This record gives sequence, structure tokens and C-alpha cells, in this order.
Amino acid sequence: MLTMERRNPAGNPERGFTRNEFIKFSEIHKMKKQFLQWLGAALVVLAVLPAPSWAATGYTQTKYPIILVHGLFGFDKIGPVEYFYGIPEALHADGAQVYVAEVSAANSTEVRGEQLLTYVKQVLAATGASKVNLIGHSHGGPTIRYVASVAPQLVASVSSVAGPNKGAAVADIVRGVVAPGSFTQAILGSVVNGFTTLIDALSGGGNPQNSVAALDSLTTAGMAKFNLAHPEGLPATACGEGDYQVGGVYYFSWSGGQPLTNMLDPSDASMGLLSLAYGGAKSDGLVSSCGSHLGRVIRDNYGMNHLDEVNQVLGLVNIFETSPKTVYRQQANRLKGLGL
Repeated sequence: MLTMERRNPAGNPERGFTRNEFIKFSEIHKMKKQFLQWLGAALVVLAVLPAPSWAATGYTQTKYPIILVHGLFGFDKIGPVEYFYGIPEALHADGAQVYVAEVSAANSTEVRGEQLLTYVKQVLAATGASKVNLIGHSHGGPTIRYVASVAPQLVASVSSVAGPNKGAAVADIVRGVVAPGSFTQAILGSVVNGFTTLIDALSGGGNPQNSVAALDSLTTAGMAKFNLAHPEGLPATACGEGDYQVGGVYYFSWSGGQPLTNMLDPSDASMGLLSLAYGGAKSDGLVSSCGSHLGRVIRDNYGMNHLDEVNQVLGLVNIFETSPKTVYRQQANRLKGLGL
């Protein structure tokens, strides 16, 4: 019988193959070689084909650029940490042109609004677009409303995310404790201004900070005054919807209604505590659900708190609720469907 001797690495002879074993071994070796050839060809094909991308679907590819606007104590980006955590990438990945504005971390709605208006004009000049879609979170809501009110020809849509459109109870409480012009206001104002100046510096800004002006803008009285001058999209009833379109601008809003959402998120405790200011009324911890209404209300009861709405802290959100990034993507697709 034909046999073949093989040697181990040390050169010692081992039991030889039988003819049948040798034939079987050869067939296996041939199959392995054919598989490797096929795999190599497949890898070559994959290498020359364009990489799969969400952008090919255009799901978020709006006609006009999207500008995201932060709220109180906000920023565009500090180091690797974004205010809208992972949201610009989620929008851009499927075709949207996305910009993140940086305005004063703390200042009046009007001052922030003028800063944003300047930024909008810069984006329009850079892109050649005629309008923008504005999405603002928290104090960013009234801020984008200001721009749409004073320059509607530059704005295609306003999407207010948990905007305190009727004021914030927490701001009312703080203003009730800190009397205007008092020594306490001077001290606290200086401390908070120092904090927001640091935020601004770390994010590469250079905007003026005025925490007292921000506080007064966010009280119920402050927002009532603002709403008289800029009423577009506001509901006529306590918890209703406003006009969907005013002056050629589309108005939308959404917010959360659950202060406690993730036991691993250290910020949830503060959201739960702050929600007590609303006396049991539905809120995201900082803004009442009904008070967030503007234009077409997408939802006011997402299982999100005020930080979850921008995918914070660092993505620690309610695992049983729609991802915040998905909500923004859905809104971009909604705008796309309207030709915006």
C-alpha cells in the first residue's frame, strides 16, 4: 500500500498516511484553496465598491441647512463632549447639512437671538442657501423663535425642543428668592457669570454673559413679555397647539415628560428634585410639558428628562424610549417631506 511519511517539526518520523487518507487530505486542501480564492475575490469586489452609507438614502437630507441651538449654560462642543451629544452626526450621516451655533451660555433671549441671527447669515453666506431650519433646546427654543420673528425670510422652520415658551417654574422660584438689585443677586450673578464665561472660553466662544438677564428672560413674567412681542406659533389655549405656519415659517415642538429615566445617570436625581417645582404637573424636570407647546406638537410626553432631550448625560437615556437621536432624525425627515 502506498504511504507517505511525514515528519514533525523536530524531524522525527510519524505514522504515514494511507492512500485513502492522502486522497481525502488532498481534497480538503483543494477545497480550502478554492475557498480562500473565492474569499479573496469577494474582498477585492468589496474594496472597489462604494462603502455603504446612510447618506445614500437621504433620509435626513433637508433642502435647507439645519442649525442646532443650545440652551442655558450650553455650548457647541467642549473637547470631545457635544451639547447635542451625537445628534449632529446622526443627522449628517443620512444627508443633512448640520451646523451647531454657539451663543451666550447665559444672557437674555434677545441678545442670544441677535447672536444667532448673525450666525444664520454666516451659514447662508457659506452654503448659498436662502433659508435655514432652526432647532433649539431649552432656552434655545425662545432664541430661535426670536430669529424667526424678526427675520422670517431667512427661516424655513422652527423646532422647539422643551422650550420654556411660557416660562420656567424653577426660574420663578429663584427670582422669588433673589430680589432684583439685592446683594445676593450681585454675588450670585458674579459667580454664575464666571461659570458661564468659563464654559464659553472652553468652547472657543467669546460671547458676553449675563446670568441675571437670562434668569429674567426665563421667568413666567419674562416670557409673557417676550411672547407679546413674538407671538408666532404660540397656542391660544393652556395646553393646545399653535398655528402650524406663520409668515412662511413652519413651527414644531416636542418635549419629555419623565424626570427620572435612567438610574445610572447621575443627573436624574437633580431632574427629579427640580420637577417638584411643578407640583405634580407633567414636566421633564425643568420645563412643563404644556408650557413647551409651540406650533405643531409632535409629542410632549417622551420618556425623557431635560437632559435626555439632547442625549445627555453622554447617552445615558431611557432605554425603553425612542432614542433622542432618532427623534431628531425623524424631525429632519419630516422637514424633508415638507420640502424644507
